Amino acid sequence: MVDKNSNLLVVSAHAADFVWRGGGVIAKYAKHANVSLVILSYGARGESNDLWNIEGQTLENVKEVRHGEIEKAANHLGVKDIEIWDFQDYHMEINAERVERLVKKIREVRPTDILTHGPRDAFNPDHEAVSKYVFDASVLSTSNGVRIEGYPAAKQARLFGFEPHQSEISDFKPEVIVDITETYEQKAAAMNCFEAQPHLIDYYASKAKLRGNHARRCSGNKEYRYAEAFTRFFPYVGGEFK
Repeated sequence: MVDKNSNLLVVSAHAADFVWRGGGVIAKYAKHANVSLVILSYGARGESNDLWNIEGQTLENVKEVRHGEIEKAANHLGVKDIEIWDFQDYHMEINAERVERLVKKIREVRPTDILTHGPRDAFNPDHEAVSKYVFDASVLSTSNGVRIEGYPAAKQARLFGFEPHQSEISDFKPEVIVDITETYEQKAAAMNCFEAQPHLIDYYASKAKLRGNHARRCSGNKEYRYAEAFTRFFPYVGGEFK
């Protein structure tokens, strides 16, 4: 069970990334702990292709559709604290002002855990840029010398990265596998909210089953049916093997 004292911050590059790659885990946290979700962009330019096939489509309408999808999906996962920062995607640029904004958010939320994109993601430069962005901001948030009035330095959060879409091509290794059997139906409902990317629904349903198989094999627990995999940015530290 998730520790009720946990505090999870999720930073998603585009509208649906948090659901495809971490929806089950997010729903588990939302049952017992605080979850804050930051969506950096609507994915209007690079991850809404089906919407652009509609004649007369506009950027404003694409964003409106994706906004509704985000809200419905987050509701299925039990997440109420949502911010959409509306950065431009494809290509997403990170500057000093945006770094300070995320440092401020981390200090405001003071998460025990941060979930975002892993360091490598073939064919999606936005995801790699966001991975570095979040890592840098998490480290800067711990420094007393990085002064933001009213937002004192935070403790370093544990930082985990989503499994990328192209796992093998991105050299992804599942360093952490989390059982999501109890929340899989919530994840499935959230995935079905994203009509702008319907081709990904079956793909990530199959991925959850695949990682569920790995969870059973690695743990010996035959109750695990669905799981999600992540990488970790920092090594585990403790007084025993875990």
